[in-house]
Amino acid sequence: MFLFEPLTLVQIIMWFVVLGALIGLNELSRRGPWAGAAFFIALPIILTIFVWPTTAGADSSTGTWFHWVKVYSALAGCLGFMAIRYIPRLQNNKWALMFPAGILALNIFEAVLRDFQVGGMGADGIVDGVYMLSGPWNYMNGIAGLINLLAITGWMGIYISRDKTKDMVWPDMIWPWIIAYDLWNFAYVYNCVGDHAFYAGAALLISCTIPAFFIRKGAWLQHRAHTLALWMMFTMAVPAFTSTSDFAVKASGDPAALMTVSALALAANVALAVLQIWLMVKRRRNVLKQELYDHTGAYRRVVADIPGASPAQLVAAGVDTPPASDTDDAVATSRT
Repeated sequence: MFLFEPLTLVQIIMWFVVLGALIGLNELSRRGPWAGAAFFIALPIILTIFVWPTTAGADSSTGTWFHWVKVYSALAGCLGFMAIRYIPRLQNNKWALMFPAGILALNIFEAVLRDFQVGGMGADGIVDGVYMLSGPWNYMNGIAGLINLLAITGWMGIYISRDKTKDMVWPDMIWPWIIAYDLWNFAYVYNCVGDHAFYAGAALLISCTIPAFFIRKGAWLQHRAHTLALWMMFTMAVPAFTSTSDFAVKASGDPAALMTVSALALAANVALAVLQIWLMVKRRRNVLKQELYDHTGAYRRVVADIPGASPAQLVAAGVDTPPASDTDDAVATSRT
């Protein structure tokens, strides 16, 4: 079983180029309001008027409703997050702070609908410019996506960092949810846009996971919105990159590969759901009002290291004590 066709050295090198470019451009785009405006307002306006009507037309591999909706919903997320980051009165507005979770849920739901749609097509050939093979894996992964959506927690604890970058920090969004999301989203891309999955699945997902774990912890959703918007703008402007260029990598189309990635995604998200239900019962947490992971080392490191957390978060995290080890993050119970 192979996920992709045999890779050339050029394709492997380009994968790392794409990964590095997305991480680097994300770092530039979050450095201030003018940088964000250049990337997520000025550039999309130019592309919408002068480029995409030609490159992302009906006959292109990026000319489907999903690609157009995805690029603008990703940009809406970036702009909404910028408004929360740079408009002080929004930073403490509970309704504004519901927007990040809402746009995230919307993006997941869009992909779930597409997985179900592809599953019902009975496809076995080129659809919308890419090869698709419909099967039970589409429904399995659609269910995984719904579980991931329902497992979003801690949006009421989002805060803006009190430093130069003013990042949107979501302390409760730690590695169990992120890894489950990554596996689900890779399976979605592999199922529905398989010939794009080498870059839009693996490289794109890793480009926001690396910063969330090693560069600016706690800001995964901001990283995800920026890298997704950047990638979608690029692929709609240069669709040949992932379809006919020397860098394009075709998916194998192997039913065993499709089943495996979707089964892994479903298993990971079921495990996430079991973990969160167990923590909710064990810690007596109402996730509509309370953060779920504020007892973990991952949460405490974010709150302790990034200024701007509320006094209640500092108290809940107990940041004056040594953080728990990573191996205890997901299952540690609250201190008494």
